[in-house]
Amino acid sequence: MHIRFGYEIVIGCPNPVVMFLALSTHPEGEPPITGQNWVQVEPFVPSHYFVDQFGNRITKIIVPTGETRLWLDCVAEVDGLPDPVVPDAWQAAVGDLPFETLQFLLPSRYCDSDKLYDEAWSRFGAGPEGWGRVQAICDFVHNHLTFGYQFGRSTKTASECFVEKTGVCRDFAHLAISLCRAMNIPARYASGYIGDTGIAPAGAPGDFCAWFEAYLGGRWYTFDARYNTPRTGRIVMVRGNDASNVAMITSFGDYQLTLFRVWTEQIGAGAAAAMPMGGFASLPDAPPLVSNSSGRLI
Repeated sequence: MHIRFGYEIVIGCPNPVVMFLALSTHPEGEPPITGQNWVQVEPFVPSHYFVDQFGNRITKIIVPTGETRLWLDCVAEVDGLPDPVVPDAWQAAVGDLPFETLQFLLPSRYCDSDKLYDEAWSRFGAGPEGWGRVQAICDFVHNHLTFGYQFGRSTKTASECFVEKTGVCRDFAHLAISLCRAMNIPARYASGYIGDTGIAPAGAPGDFCAWFEAYLGGRWYTFDARYNTPRTGRIVMVRGNDASNVAMITSFGDYQLTLFRVWTEQIGAGAAAAMPMGGFASLPDAPPLVSNSSGRLI
């Protein structure tokens, strides 16, 4: 299966400003990709690349005064299978967990699991462990929160989501992560592309999506409390403790977002094979996301 994915972002700056961009795909488990899989900047400015502590590819640029366009347009060859479901994946005792997973047990900026400890154990302590427990958490979050861009704000924590019962996709992920951590299950934040592959088109403008990964049975598995069903064609951009580690744009000065659009669409093998290494001649006609209150850190 071939997925065409990318974005176009236009920003305006009153003065030159340093920015860190978390807008590339994550190298861990990355599918074969055709096209220029790094941030394109117009007008051209020098870009510097580094990999952060979570393995994310970060681009550092100094954006000049005026309008700057950021874009990416690629094709990924994915396996076409939905997210795996493994009901017998077990929950390891904390003492048996690999060292690298332990940081994902702790409270973080948006995943204030310490404030949800009693709530988590009262709701999920008597139920099954392992996969069944994480799925029960997803079921709860999916039904507890109402989705809407108008409910997003950049300072919203998991405990606030729990009380307010509203949020955007990252809030669904933050609350589920926090409840997992409270139950001693390592959980980490993930964000990237997921379109309407395999489901009826939603008819809404595209956006980056957030989900989470839980460590069960000796590996990381994908869970999505927002949609709460296995999905096909996910492409991971970033991973971290929570959204504070993986802001789309980290800016050290003022700027205004004037255009933001994302596309994730299945294309035929013939169209994918015809894509030049330099990319298609033009970007797809994807509608912009009109709301500026999506709850992303930008």
